[in-house]
Amino acid sequence: ARRSLASPVVSGVLCPCGSPHGSAVESGGGGGGSAGSCGRSLCEASEQDRRLRALFQKLDVNRDGALCIHDLAVGLGRLGLHRTELDLRKIVKAGDKDLDGQLDFEEFVHYLQDHEKKLRLVFKSLDKKNDGRIDAQEIVQSLRDLGVKISEQQAEKILKSMDKNGTMTIDWNEWRDYHLLHPVENIPEIILYWKHSTIFDVGENLTVPDEFTVEERQTGMWWRHLVAGGGAGAVSRTCTAPLDRLKVLMQVHASRSNNMCIIGGFTQMIREGGPRSLWRGNGINVLKIAPESAIKFMAYEQIKRFIGTDQEMLRIHERLLAGSLAGAIAQSSIYPMEVLKTRMALRKTGQYSGMLDCAKNILAKEGMAAFYKGYIPNMLGIIPYAGIDLAVYETLKNTWLQRYAVNSADPGVFVLLACGTISSTCGQLASYPLALVRTRMQAQASVEGAPEVTMRGLFKHILKTEGAFGLYRGLAPNFMKVIPAVSISYVVYENLKMTLGVDSR
Repeated sequence: ARRSLASPVVSGVLCPCGSPHGSAVESGGGGGGSAGSCGRSLCEASEQDRRLRALFQKLDVNRDGALCIHDLAVGLGRLGLHRTELDLRKIVKAGDKDLDGQLDFEEFVHYLQDHEKKLRLVFKSLDKKNDGRIDAQEIVQSLRDLGVKISEQQAEKILKSMDKNGTMTIDWNEWRDYHLLHPVENIPEIILYWKHSTIFDVGENLTVPDEFTVEERQTGMWWRHLVAGGGAGAVSRTCTAPLDRLKVLMQVHASRSNNMCIIGGFTQMIREGGPRSLWRGNGINVLKIAPESAIKFMAYEQIKRFIGTDQEMLRIHERLLAGSLAGAIAQSSIYPMEVLKTRMALRKTGQYSGMLDCAKNILAKEGMAAFYKGYIPNMLGIIPYAGIDLAVYETLKNTWLQRYAVNSADPGVFVLLACGTISSTCGQLASYPLALVRTRMQAQASVEGAPEVTMRGLFKHILKTEGAFGLYRGLAPNFMKVIPAVSISYVVYENLKMTLGVDSR
């Protein structure tokens, strides 16, 4: 009979029949039962405890009743399992409930049981055919669904590292044998580490929503990610609000005859309304984060169901379609707040007493239609922004994973920030002319006696009077805020995740 290198370890947590002990991984991976397929009549709790204690004692090299990193390194090495120090630190960190830097017997058992649940979820997500086995094509397809392209030869290399009987397929036992005392670093971790729209807020919420793993959905971690992302966006937008207001002023008022520069723009704002005026329009900009994010996420999930895909994770083109539609629904729902934000940013000192006063004035003087000025260019801007942002981010992600990912899908802070910054910048650059026309249309009615113009008419007017450069007024302050916005939102997001108890790494 075949015995893998890991079988001495696995035998410590399996029933004699080979079914998992003490973990809720029975076929569906859920529930709280601890019986294997053999039933509890063959596997008594005392026998399970004896086997687990025997494994624990084998690993407890210095016989002090706890497993430290050194114990695991030596103990697993004797059993034929060689793990890096980083892997061992992750194992201890995952199971160390009392934070003493080592695992006692109860913590060790809890870690094994919890880890096996995660392994079952990953196995099921890879097993597309639901036949209890993973082959090279399924690995290729699973990674492709996430936007990671590998060849079948590369997938076969992954298989060979786990396949001990030469069938070029992996069953549940082989999968568990290989990963049981190894941190889960595969498909879900790519998703966990490479979150994009949840983390980065550059003021334009037009990105395609992030995917969440099965585990994140089942444990309710998804809403904590969204709350952390919303909080990060609020701080980021507030810190970069002066640049955002300057961008709006330059989009609306700058021209060949009124060439507004960055320093001159700031000077003009402070002279007109004092330092506080730099943050005009920020209140409504922050307030709209919560409804927009919530509507977008719910719409995205519903559209995914409507698409009817059998895959847990959508393919890239499906993500773009679902994300763009969800963005359109969210933008349509909160668009009056977008108009209010523009009007509040452009207001003169004393013009409105607040957001509600501004809304009442617009409704009374211009009617309900004023709250949807610029709606068409805004909707049209979603496709180039979301599409290019997603395409660039996925390309950069794939390049990094193929060239530099050796032991982990973790790109590190610098790579993640760089990829997010570059993709967001490319997305904004592509959709910027539409964003400028949208802003001018939103602001248009605030100019007394200004004639009604259409999107097409405004494009023609700008090109005729200012040239193509006129479609990119305000681009400099817009790009100036990208790097600080991305950096601030990332730092705040990571800190809020810890506060909310999200442990995704």
